[in-house]
Amino acid sequence: MSDNEMLDKEEIFSKVLRAGRRTYFFDVRSTKAGDYYLTITESKKFTNDDGSFHYKKHKIYLYKEDFAGFTEILNEMTDFIVNEKGEEVISERHQRDYQKSYDHSTVSASVNEEVTASTESFTDVSFDDI
Repeated sequence: MSDNEMLDKEEIFSKVLRAGRRTYFFDVRSTKAGDYYLTITESKKFTNDDGSFHYKKHKIYLYKEDFAGFTEILNEMTDFIVNEKGEEVISERHQRDYQKSYDHSTVSASVNEEVTASTESFTDVSFDDI
């Protein structure tokens, strides 16, 4: 590969977003003509049965002429999802190690109510009666 071809592949500006098993790479690259375009790469880590791992990658190439339309639709779709389902990540509930965080004052109050209710239902027993 010539030096000129290496420059075509060079990243001009990059950002990384790590999101659990997924990592997103945003890279500005240069065309042969010297113009810029954006690549968005999703890399997802998978673990094999033997403990080794591999990555699956998916890449999107986004050119300047498509930025406005892409941004408009991306914003519309993300707004729709947040408006319909909120910002809570429902899939986290299905993970093996998921633990919902509670407001401790609410938990304490409900536990106290349960204890109070359950002790009121007992009958006083004297050990002398046994």
